[in-house]
Amino acid sequence: MSNRTEHIARHDHDPTDPPAGTPDGKPARPARSWSEVRHLLVRLHFYAGLLVAPFLLVAALTGLAYTLTPQLDRLVHGDQLRVERVGEQVRPLSEQIAAARSAHPEGTLASVITPPGPEDTTRVVLAVPELGENQRTVFVDPYTAEVRGELTTWFGSTPLTTWLDDLHRNLHLGDTGRLYSEVAASWLWVAVAGGLVLWLGRARGRRAKSARGVLLPDRTAKGVRRTRSLHAATGVWLALGLLFLSATGLTWSQYGGERFGRLLDAADGNAPALDTALPGAEAPAEDHSEHAGHGGSGGATADADPADFDAALAAARGAGLGGIVEVTPPADASRAWVVAQTDNTWPVHYDRVAVDTTSGEITSRTRWADHPALNKLSKLGVQGHMGVLFGVVNQIALALLALGLTAVIVWGYRMWWQRRPTRGDRSAPVGRAPERGAWRRIPLPALVLGIPAVAALGWALPVLGVTLAGFLVVDAAVGAVRRRRTA
Repeated sequence: MSNRTEHIARHDHDPTDPPAGTPDGKPARPARSWSEVRHLLVRLHFYAGLLVAPFLLVAALTGLAYTLTPQLDRLVHGDQLRVERVGEQVRPLSEQIAAARSAHPEGTLASVITPPGPEDTTRVVLAVPELGENQRTVFVDPYTAEVRGELTTWFGSTPLTTWLDDLHRNLHLGDTGRLYSEVAASWLWVAVAGGLVLWLGRARGRRAKSARGVLLPDRTAKGVRRTRSLHAATGVWLALGLLFLSATGLTWSQYGGERFGRLLDAADGNAPALDTALPGAEAPAEDHSEHAGHGGSGGATADADPADFDAALAAARGAGLGGIVEVTPPADASRAWVVAQTDNTWPVHYDRVAVDTTSGEITSRTRWADHPALNKLSKLGVQGHMGVLFGVVNQIALALLALGLTAVIVWGYRMWWQRRPTRGDRSAPVGRAPERGAWRRIPLPALVLGIPAVAALGWALPVLGVTLAGFLVVDAAVGAVRRRRTA
């Protein structure tokens, strides 16, 4: 917080007091100054921290739990995910599918996912109508074709990962719960950017003229100054990572994500579509190719020939698709099989091919290298946000960000408590808010540019816009009530 805020607290100044009048009794016109922009940022940062910090704290703690999902999955679902012994020869997919269908004949065969590593099992994914958007995944030892178990999965995620994902995303409250995470993502970058501007300005004016004054807390400070120093210096170290989490979280949020989707459409930034129509075949009325690689059955009502899975996989391997792939049968006879790379760890692989299993030919292909830059950034950002892109290093980085954000929030609330008035006649449990009305003293050019910019942000990020408008309405109402009481 700024020196101005501390000065108000120390002198028990009521921020709602009207400005002093002129000698003739008329109210004085507030002087406009660019320094008032800082005072406005102080108030914005204060209320962003005070009101949004609970949402950020929940997001940080649930995100911290989610970063541990790879290890937790191996601990809880290790019998299904891992083989007992690594063999020398992998059995054909057709044999593994036959074993899975013998143990679980329900539903229809949706896709098969090859093992990520030599110690992992093959996943045979079944579309079962009573499971809704979930799937039944049968885990098969690729060396013995022995069924290791089954789990109800959600687009490849185990029940444990799905539970933690829902906790982080919507607190298990459905679409209504998603508002909490979008509030957190929408305001996180505001709090970070505002805090950086305030701290950099303060450090330049009051502390060492080197990076040390910005990056390291002041060990000589005590009380609220020491807490502020810890809060701000830690925030500087976390800033880039927190801005990344805010941006990537917004790309698949409920309302901001919809706006981002419009941007992708307008900028032609979507992933190239894979043409699954077989040459010479009459295409159906609806193109189901977009469902490829997502574990859906594509509308098929009966299992495809297991031998065709081997043919499709062999054709894809011959075309250079290595690593983990998902093999998906066509929706009907006029469509090709789809084999898609699903390697989310750097260097990622997302090539896809359409295969005519009758001839073994590749009829169409999309390459990761050909994806638009905006689509690449979005996809890589999501994998980084989920802790997958760089493996364990990614998980550690996210865990440190979550723990650091938790500490910054705790220090912020501690500052609020430390700044409380302690005089017997004016004591209070917490500190006063920064004074109201700084926007009236901002130069007109800043208002002319700032108001349209804020309106544009409110459109691009609807939850940010609505919550900001709500705050302004409540703040104005509270100010009006206080002015009446002091009149």
